Amino acid sequence: TTGTTRKRIIVDGVKKLRNPPHVDVRYRHCECMYASINMYLVSGLSCSSRCVHFGVKCSNVIEQCPHVRCRGGQISASVVVRHRHQHTSGVPSPSVTWKCHIHKPKVGILAGGLQRRHASSGNGNVRVRFAPSPTGFLHLGGLRTALYNFIFAKKHGGTFVLRMEDTDQSRLVSGAADGIEDMLEWAGISPDESPRKGGIFGPYQQSQRLDLYSQAAQTLVDKGAAYHCFCSPQRLELLKKEALRSRQTPRYDNRCRHLASDQVAEKLGQGQPHVIRFRLQEGVDPFEDMVFGWNRHEVAAVEGDPVIMKADGFPTYHLANVVDDHHMQISHVLRGTEWLISTSKHLLLYQAFSWTPPTFGHLPLLLNKDGSKLSKRQGDIFIEHFAKSGSLPEALLDIITNCGSGFANNRTGRKLDELISEFDASRITTHSALLDLGKLPEFNRIHLMQRIEDKEKCASLVKELQVLIEEAYGPQVQESDVLHDQYIRRVLHFRKGHISRLQDLVTPAYSYLWVRPCVPREQLEEVSSEAHAIITLVLEYVFAETNKQTNI
Repeated sequence: TTGTTRKRIIVDGVKKLRNPPHVDVRYRHCECMYASINMYLVSGLSCSSRCVHFGVKCSNVIEQCPHVRCRGGQISASVVVRHRHQHTSGVPSPSVTWKCHIHKPKVGILAGGLQRRHASSGNGNVRVRFAPSPTGFLHLGGLRTALYNFIFAKKHGGTFVLRMEDTDQSRLVSGAADGIEDMLEWAGISPDESPRKGGIFGPYQQSQRLDLYSQAAQTLVDKGAAYHCFCSPQRLELLKKEALRSRQTPRYDNRCRHLASDQVAEKLGQGQPHVIRFRLQEGVDPFEDMVFGWNRHEVAAVEGDPVIMKADGFPTYHLANVVDDHHMQISHVLRGTEWLISTSKHLLLYQAFSWTPPTFGHLPLLLNKDGSKLSKRQGDIFIEHFAKSGSLPEALLDIITNCGSGFANNRTGRKLDELISEFDASRITTHSALLDLGKLPEFNRIHLMQRIEDKEKCASLVKELQVLIEEAYGPQVQESDVLHDQYIRRVLHFRKGHISRLQDLVTPAYSYLWVRPCVPREQLEEVSSEAHAIITLVLEYVFAETNKQTNI
């Protein structure tokens, strides 16, 4: 039989994947496939620092890896593997010898054996970044992206970087940058490098790195990979209106791409306003996303050349994130799936700079339980809202991972260290995560129980509850004993498992724990006409018992 196949085989106990997505292999049973296979990925061979191996027949002795994605990576070692294929008829074929070339890769293998691209930085360290725009405060979607970056870094002994992408000056919200870092610290996923903490690759605010972007843009211009564009906003608006009138997608027509060098020099000499555009190229190479697998978007076919440097001297996202990820030695970019379609454009930029790109992984969306998008207009999706309302950070981290993927099983009550130890990037799926915030009280109840059972954390809860009691009741507290640590600790253990938030204990339903009940005589007489007589008898009994205790 003849046909195209992708077949796993075992060679000396090593799993191998024949026919990677970009290699066409014809299966000829009578020839045992050997005549048509030139290379394949070996996922099992490994050594201390190199984990990607590509095999070729020993007759093809070369010094560089033949794999198209490695772009001729230099080989640093090799291993010979012998394979003896067995026909279905039971007749063995002659043994075939393969040479597996080992080198420091641009591709690799994810934890758990998943055969996907898994690049590392030049020094082999895992470095990830969370790069929000401070145009608003941290919300659940942003927290989830930050969390996955954090646990991925800690899982691999790497570094978690916080970078503020504040190049859109018109949309900045005062205090948002500090608020984002405050909420990450509150959630227990503090960055290792950030605007506040600093680091060797700072500054970590893009508005403080403008010279770097300007130099990068000029480098592209000098290489012919970018050009100055002098089109006015009015002309661009006309292009947009014409495209919409013709029911086409608006795009720049690349007019200034064709200006002669003397024309450009003349316009620059006249001080005409301009931007710098990146020259898109056709024939984009495919890339392998950690989550979505092989992808390729022919951006030049559907888009005009994008602006990379605006007239005000600020870069656009496309240039700034590529430049920063390179200079900050980011090894893995884990970001929202909305950026998947832009990745081919970013890879073209890496290619124009002759830089090695990081590994990309695009996380599926976090949606409401009905499938609608989380919106900042909902108001209650901001992390500050949850912090003020008594939600525990552990509960938030638990619920946003429980509804998604990346773990062998989804169970409630996982702490951060358990999220790190159980995380498996190969288990992240492409399906959107549906978040049911109606379950948050139950998650909070479980994690509040865990805090109460922990001696140190319970002591912290006691201090918090003392403040809440004084704020809620103040002068109504007639007995100071109710504010003692021992009494409050007993209350916490007594109501453990019955309350979802610490604030529940200062609601009217639990006021009897902190203040003496006060009921007007008129209200008691409405309950019983004998209320006065009952009260008199009770007081007489109390006084009598008190006198007995005093005499004793």
